[in-house]
Amino acid sequence: MGDGAFDSGVVLAALTRYPQLHAGGARVAVVGGFVRDTLLGRDPHEVDLVVEGDAAALARSLGGEVVVHEPFGTATTIGLGWRVDVATARRERYPAPGALPEVAPASIEEDLARRDFTVNAIAVMLAGGELLAADHALDDLSAGVLRVLHDGSFNDDPTRLVRLARYAERLRFAVDPVTADLAARAGFATLSGARLGGELRLALAEPDPVAVLARLADKLPLAVERSLAREALALAPPESDRAMLLLGMLSSEESWLGGLELTARELEVALACRRASVPAEVTPSALWRAWRGVPIEAVAVAGARDGVDAAKRWIGELRHVRLEIGGDDLIAAGIAEGPQIGRRLERALVAKLDGELTGGREAELAFAVAAQG
Repeated sequence: MGDGAFDSGVVLAALTRYPQLHAGGARVAVVGGFVRDTLLGRDPHEVDLVVEGDAAALARSLGGEVVVHEPFGTATTIGLGWRVDVATARRERYPAPGALPEVAPASIEEDLARRDFTVNAIAVMLAGGELLAADHALDDLSAGVLRVLHDGSFNDDPTRLVRLARYAERLRFAVDPVTADLAARAGFATLSGARLGGELRLALAEPDPVAVLARLADKLPLAVERSLAREALALAPPESDRAMLLLGMLSSEESWLGGLELTARELEVALACRRASVPAEVTPSALWRAWRGVPIEAVAVAGARDGVDAAKRWIGELRHVRLEIGGDDLIAAGIAEGPQIGRRLERALVAKLDGELTGGREAELAFAVAAQG
């Protein structure tokens, strides 16, 4: 291990934004993405600490709300305006390919050796600022190269294939030729659907998720149409589930989506995006009939594929159209309770959507009362 051309003081200076961080008498280091990004001159968004001791105790000493993950000796503290992930320094053993690892306490130096890529295996001690790095780590960071720490890395944990795509795209790093060959020969067959689904959610939260998926298209049942996917993302409103939009739109096998162990709502959105279409008639009332119960993500996908203008109008305007009256108003006007109330309101809304009913509340009430129930 060596310090190369990198200055650990830059990392410690960046940590002054987080005055509550401390070593607390134990060997504690900041590690991983925070160190990598700071040394690259990038702005990290969270802090990762590794401690030779009790991660939960250190996390609690920092304040905020603490969530403990006992099997792996990790804890997260939130609610301070920033997030800190704390891990007990550990070594790992994988009982089977793709299985969750069995862990045991270890030194920080040993902990670096079990990480995914060399550029993430760099640590700076909180007390004293000593810089620790796995073999090749600092040279790879300087050269912009992604390299696994051992040949069995992807076999042990296939989620690293997704992370390779994420980091290569986000950091614009090249992939070491040996690592590229190992990745080309690896796959997700041993990985549970739940773990793959969780890793894909992270990939789809990247700044350019379509490009990340394109890097994985030879290993997953994905038909990556970059321009259409980006068009759908541009159409989708901010509240959309962008991850499920992309998974549904780009998946070439419906059964594969079901195997990812998505929530019921996530699966509904993803499947709707697979089946999305623009109706043959695109009058406002026709769009209402076609899309009133459809997830908004699917409308964005349909628009990207078949009709941008119709989707834009639905998303930006028509889905927000409401009557100023309700069922109680019709009952007060003498209409008997029953299914006819809903039918009269629907006819009034259709007329309003198509521009045939204007004039506000009084006009809507008069129309609904006169309508055939």
